[in-house]
Amino acid sequence: MILICFGTRPEWIKIKPVVEVLKGEIPYRLLFTGQHLDILDKINEEVITLQIQEGENRLDSIVSSLMNQNEIFDGITSVFVQGDTTSVFSMALAAFHRGLKVIHLEAGLRTYNKSHPYPEEFNRRAVSCMADIHLCPTKTAGEVLKYEKVNGDIHIVGNTVLDNLAGIDTAYGDEVLITLHRRENHDIMDVWFEKINTIAKNYPEYKFTIPLHPNPNVQKHKHLLTHVNVVDPIPYDQFVHRLASCKLVITDSGGIQEETSFFGKKCIVCREHTERAEGLGVFSFLTTPDKIESLFHEIQKNPVPHGDCPYGDGLSSYRILDILKDADV
Repeated sequence: MILICFGTRPEWIKIKPVVEVLKGEIPYRLLFTGQHLDILDKINEEVITLQIQEGENRLDSIVSSLMNQNEIFDGITSVFVQGDTTSVFSMALAAFHRGLKVIHLEAGLRTYNKSHPYPEEFNRRAVSCMADIHLCPTKTAGEVLKYEKVNGDIHIVGNTVLDNLAGIDTAYGDEVLITLHRRENHDIMDVWFEKINTIAKNYPEYKFTIPLHPNPNVQKHKHLLTHVNVVDPIPYDQFVHRLASCKLVITDSGGIQEETSFFGKKCIVCREHTERAEGLGVFSFLTTPDKIESLFHEIQKNPVPHGDCPYGDGLSSYRILDILKDADV
């Protein structure tokens, strides 16, 4: 039986298509690691829930809270984790300590800079050392794992986040969608907001919207966005339709880089490095605060990229089902 672990909205969004195809095919249990509690309201089946104990260091608290949970592994033969959060690292390590198979979804992403993104770059590299089945979103990710000589089987499946988008029509409206939240941007979030606010002021023909992340390090700079429509976080099903119909996107999110490419949109990435290099220069464009205004000026002239989405075709979960059946997990 597979123990499928998740704790954040992005993890559930990418795991959900896999869960749907596993039903009636491969036995599984769902384990929630306790970060974003609201996602439990959207799951209509039994979920094992763990709690993260509060401590002085949040990352330490996640690791210590999720280890030594022997009862959750009763009858389990494989542990399925997605992505690169500290809870993913913790559950993979717990499985490794018990001699269980580790299945890693979205394997092989790298920046080779341990601070960008932090702590995700360490987490995913550590999980790759423990995984028995690597489910890679792209050929590039698979080549990375071959270069690193990891153990286990490497499969190219595409990214399951795109499975949620199949059938949604693309349009090009006047909205510029913004999302910023990454830990490595917290110290300069005020600078990003000031630059984006200036852009919004100088381009009144567009409607700039930011669903503001609840993290206090983001929220405390809300007052700087005087020319941006600041809204509460948008439910995912509504958000993807906004992505599908907007003009372009400004973000520091990894997943949104994939989603915008699927919809044929350009994306300004507020980061020094990205692990999604396949779309660079066509779909996504890295920038720094001092360059974002000139980059926006150029991209808004021609916001439609030319090329096929490099991250998948919306059928990844079916490939994963076949792989897991053959692997006898």
